[in-house]
Amino acid sequence: MLTLKFLKFIKKGKPCKTGLALSGGAARGFAHLGAVKALYEKDIRPDCIAGTSIGAIAGALLADGREPDELLEIFLKKRLVSYLKINFGRIGLLRMSGLRSDLEKHLKARTFEELKIPFIAACTNLNSGQIVYFSKGDLIDKVLASASIPGIFAPVEINGQLYSDGGILDNLPVRPLKEKCNMIIGVHVNYTGPQDKIEGAMSIVERSYHLSIGARIAETANDCDMFIEPEELQDFRLMDMSKGREMFEIGYRHTKKLLDE
Repeated sequence: MLTLKFLKFIKKGKPCKTGLALSGGAARGFAHLGAVKALYEKDIRPDCIAGTSIGAIAGALLADGREPDELLEIFLKKRLVSYLKINFGRIGLLRMSGLRSDLEKHLKARTFEELKIPFIAACTNLNSGQIVYFSKGDLIDKVLASASIPGIFAPVEINGQLYSDGGILDNLPVRPLKEKCNMIIGVHVNYTGPQDKIEGAMSIVERSYHLSIGARIAETANDCDMFIEPEELQDFRLMDMSKGREMFEIGYRHTKKLLDE
């Protein structure tokens, strides 16, 4: 399906600009890397990337020139607890000083303009209540803001305003890609279809969270030329990084199957 559309653009002599949107989804973001690996194997590489939350983290690193397999090994070496520090007396229970250190270590770029691929980070402005798509200036603070789940992680102050998880208002940032690209691939790692088995308080909380932020996903999916949403990911907890390789493989296999159809 996607390959045929590429060929149509080539036949018409039009340049095909591909946009890649990566959703939030915490540890399930490992599947983003697997999906991107499958795309790369078909020589489908994005001209622009937009990401929310874990999608912003993965997106920034991919836009910096990192390869999916390389990022998988980097992420697998980290334990979730190493990213988190208690944030006494501040807004939000935890701060992500460990994640900041890792981004500073693994990102060569310090600004959006220094990235090899144009990149957009979706963040929620808590003061105005509006979604903001950052694509210029300092990079790391805006990636961290996009991944700051409100009430759990402290929001990030940027130019006197508090910014938090972009997934609150736009968990799959396709909108900013539509004006830049004529081919859009969306990778959504929070499956929101029917789920037969829901057990325990944490499962209820996670399911409720997915449904609340995923209410607009069906509409967003219609704006994608290829929509990747592996159903198998619903069996993985949001904060369980121990099964990263398995989630990576799910993203890879699901995307490869779609591309081969």
